[in-house]
Amino acid sequence: MEITHLGSGSRGNSVLLSTPESNVLIDCGFSLKKTESKLQKLDVDPKDIDTILVTHHHSDHSKSALRASKKWGCNLISNAETARRLEWEGTARLKVFSELERIDAGVDISLLTVPVPHDDSENVAVIACDSDGKRAAVVTDLGEVTAELISHLKKCNHISIEANYDRDRLMRGKYPDSLKRRVSGRGGHLSNYQTANALQEIVHPDLSSIVLCHLSESNNLPHIAESEVLMGICDRFNGSLSISKQEGPDFSNWIGQSNPERIVV
Repeated sequence: MEITHLGSGSRGNSVLLSTPESNVLIDCGFSLKKTESKLQKLDVDPKDIDTILVTHHHSDHSKSALRASKKWGCNLISNAETARRLEWEGTARLKVFSELERIDAGVDISLLTVPVPHDDSENVAVIACDSDGKRAAVVTDLGEVTAELISHLKKCNHISIEANYDRDRLMRGKYPDSLKRRVSGRGGHLSNYQTANALQEIVHPDLSSIVLCHLSESNNLPHIAESEVLMGICDRFNGSLSISKQEGPDFSNWIGQSNPERIVV
């Protein structure tokens, strides 16, 4: 399985999972035109997308999902609350999943959704499994890594996980106190420190790659996130650690392959 972040941040999120037989998008938070342009950089015809799974209703994850599904003729998947909030009920190609339900998203990709706490939404982390039983996780927009999520991540060969903010930069920054509390609360986002702590517990010998994503442009910097996470896991992790930026795609990870492949346009 190939994992490529089309971009990650407050202005849009989307991850492409590809196998020899399937193409699946986790979230579709860019405009339709921008999403198609990003796919074209990867030589992927948008009409070859089998499924779009939307993790929750916030626009940076759902913006063009419905339009893309209709134009490309692919399945659209969400939980019932997300469909309700986005007024998708009755959409022809919509499939609604339940918590911890295994979903066939392509010929050789299945998805497991794991509930995570996030502000005013029923958000899910996604565990993707290929035909060889290898697993990749996409985890963003949560204020706390739950024990249930950790148990699933311990089985993954690739993990994309948010490192949204540096706590000192957030607390010294210009956000109002109410927003600082929301970002740093259980329903907010993961700090670099929280992500590092979680990965300390999760890292195992078969974890070949980690991507830090959904970095705040106001309250974080790539080198700060990278250094804090590496400090926590460097003595146990021998794979690659990369940063997904807002404007991608920049690289692809392959399950079982440590080093990402740079995308040259």
